[in-house]
Amino acid sequence: MTIPLNDRNIILDTDSYKSSHFLQYPKGTTRLFSYLESRGGKYPQTRFFGLQYILDRYLTTRVTADMVEEARALIEAHGEPFPFDGWMRVVNVHGGKLPLEVRAVPEGTLVPIHNVLLSCTNTDPELPWLVGWFETMLMRVWYPTTVATQSWHIREIIRAALEKTSDRAAEELPFKLHDFGSRGVSSRESAGIGGLAHLINFQGSDTLEALRVARNHYGADIAAFSIPAAEHSTITSWGKEHEVDAYRNMITQFSRPGSIYAVVSDSYDLKNAINTLWGEELKADVIASGGTLVVRPDSGEPPAMVRLAVNALAAKYGTTTNSRGYKVLNHVRVIQGDGIDEQTIRQILDNLDVDGYSAENVSFGMGGALLQKVDRDTQRFAYKASAGLIDGAYRGIYKDPVTDPGKRSKDGVLDLVQEGGRMVTKAYKTFDTDFPGSLMRTVYKDGELIVRDTLETIRGRG
Repeated sequence: MTIPLNDRNIILDTDSYKSSHFLQYPKGTTRLFSYLESRGGKYPQTRFFGLQYILDRYLTTRVTADMVEEARALIEAHGEPFPFDGWMRVVNVHGGKLPLEVRAVPEGTLVPIHNVLLSCTNTDPELPWLVGWFETMLMRVWYPTTVATQSWHIREIIRAALEKTSDRAAEELPFKLHDFGSRGVSSRESAGIGGLAHLINFQGSDTLEALRVARNHYGADIAAFSIPAAEHSTITSWGKEHEVDAYRNMITQFSRPGSIYAVVSDSYDLKNAINTLWGEELKADVIASGGTLVVRPDSGEPPAMVRLAVNALAAKYGTTTNSRGYKVLNHVRVIQGDGIDEQTIRQILDNLDVDGYSAENVSFGMGGALLQKVDRDTQRFAYKASAGLIDGAYRGIYKDPVTDPGKRSKDGVLDLVQEGGRMVTKAYKTFDTDFPGSLMRTVYKDGELIVRDTLETIRGRG
């Protein structure tokens, strides 16, 4: 019978070849220093997020002798050597706590590309190879950081449109981009940390897992909000001939003064749903109920469908012109949740502007493009060794491939500082520094999480 492996065995959360590296560093190596950066990519700056979760969830785990034995048996059978004595030193000398120090910029910070975001070094001179062992785990901060970065840049697009066309920009902005991505990601954990990365920029989400991660690891009681909303099954289960009754039920169940509810309205014919059902048969009910109806198109070409819906609803419900000269729909709004990405958001907002409508008339639901259509190369993340202590002497470590100059790595004991109004990476040629003027902090040391920021604090840094 095959014995299942321990899900909490963090020794196994690495790449196979890492297990051979303890034999590869020069003799006399007692210290290594590695760093993480975005080497470029789609956006000129990143919004750093997610390290606290990784450290809290995984690197505070105590290594046990059973974990070491389990890892040795698997890795040696897998074809790799295993640093058994080193791992047992972690257990017996350090009480299972990892002798590592991690420094990082505060989560939520916007950092220009090509700068250090986090660094890692060993605190036990017998175990320098641990710095590379956990590259695999620490590198995964690329995912929440990239989601947070994309979400932030889209927020700035929407912010500009609201500030131009709305009297309520500050109130509207937090709920303009809603996370619909939970079903489109690869795992529950991706939904949680990716969904929470979005929520450092916005407060609307249907990804409940993000709320759980926020509460457990970022001190947030309720990280986001949602509203009652229909899906196709709750409309089509009434039958096509009773479509209007399905809509009427939504009003009865969810519409109250001040409430908001969303109804997918293209199960059969969007034009008929807006012009006849919502616009005539149910119009008096929508208005009398006092709630705000949000109509959701869910098929067709997104910019065209939103344009159609907004203009049709304006013809039926009327508009009010705000102080900026833009029209705001009365009693109704539109949310587009299909085919939404940065490009379609820009197109929809441009169409609204051209047609004289405020951006507050429309919200966006973003799914796969928000949480899944990113990868490590979106921002070209890399984790590289940059300094070592070998036979007691400092040595800079870097690579500089002639075939790809863009992959030249930095050397030195790195830090992030503010100089002349901009962030720059500073390189020390010694391990003996107290990092004066640093923008980074020691967030983890010797198995303990040193800094624990709340979601509210992180949001305030954007």
